Amino acid sequence: MQICTTRFPKVRTVAGMLIAALAVAGAARSSGADLKAGDKAPGFKLQGTDGKVHDLADYAGKKVVVLAWFPKAKTPGCTAECKSMRDNGKALKGLNVAYFTASVDKPEYNKEFAEELELDFPILSDPTSEVAKAYGVVHGERKVPERWTYYIGEDGKILAIDKQVKTSTHGADVAARLKELGVAEAK
Repeated sequence: MQICTTRFPKVRTVAGMLIAALAVAGAARSSGADLKAGDKAPGFKLQGTDGKVHDLADYAGKKVVVLAWFPKAKTPGCTAECKSMRDNGKALKGLNVAYFTASVDKPEYNKEFAEELELDFPILSDPTSEVAKAYGVVHGERKVPERWTYYIGEDGKILAIDKQVKTSTHGADVAARLKELGVAEAK
């Protein structure tokens, strides 16, 4: 039986709403919002404040990667988080790890921020938000990343995700989590 949508306009509206809801649900599933430990980490090639393009694939079989997303450079919470990572650099560099903070800010803005804080690690820039969406940190109406940290094994799989970041202790927390995960000391 075919329903005439000109005689029953609400059918068209209900069907449209259903299709839209299914599209949103599908987008949320494919956005990375449901990534979990054991999943393959989305690849990335992002510009760092050190002038290099960092490619996740370059660390495969070599180092664990820490990718700490933050909402916006030069804001109080992000400043505290980056300072904590800097202040715990000795502990982090003592482990077989490549670690980065990341945002959707433009590379120039992140470079200024990194220089102001005298950071000893790169901030990665994702101005198109493509990688941030793949990791699920930018989703729906949210334009800036969630403050989530991903721990990615040498095999490219997610070891852990921290969604409860404390900005003032994040560097020490990352070092402790890496040790809990059994990350080897740097050679």
